[in-house]
Amino acid sequence: MALPYFPRRGEVLVCDFDTGFQPPEMVKKRPVVVVSRRDSHSRRLCTVVPFSTTEPTPAMPWHHPLPHVTVPGLQAAAQMWAKCDMVATVSFERLNKPYVKTRQGRSYRELVLEAADMAAIETCLRAYLGL
Repeated sequence: MALPYFPRRGEVLVCDFDTGFQPPEMVKKRPVVVVSRRDSHSRRLCTVVPFSTTEPTPAMPWHHPLPHVTVPGLQAAAQMWAKCDMVATVSFERLNKPYVKTRQGRSYRELVLEAADMAAIETCLRAYLGL
C-alpha cells in the first residue's frame, strides 16, 4: 500500500526495494529514514537512507550505528546501521509505516529519529557525496 501522506524528515518507514532494483542495489524490504524536506515531495518522491542489521566491514565515515533504534516488526536484538552510501530517491508507492501484527491485524507505528542521529546521518551523507 502506498504511503498516503507526505512524510517528514527523520521519519522511519519501510521501503519495498523488491521491484526495479538489481544486486548489489537494495533488493528487499528494509527500514529507511526520510532525509529530504517535506516541501520537496510535490511529485510523491522522497529521498531516503536505508538501514541494515549487517555491520559494514569495514565501517566507513558514511555508515552510522543506531544502537538504540528498534524498528517495530523487525529483529529487536539486532543493531541497525544507517547505510548512507545507499541513499535513494523513491516513490511513495514503495513506502509504508512500520507495523506489528496483532490479532486485530496490523498495528502501524510512528518512529522519528532523534536530532543527534539525523545530524550524524547528514554528516555521513556529506562524507559519502564529497560535499
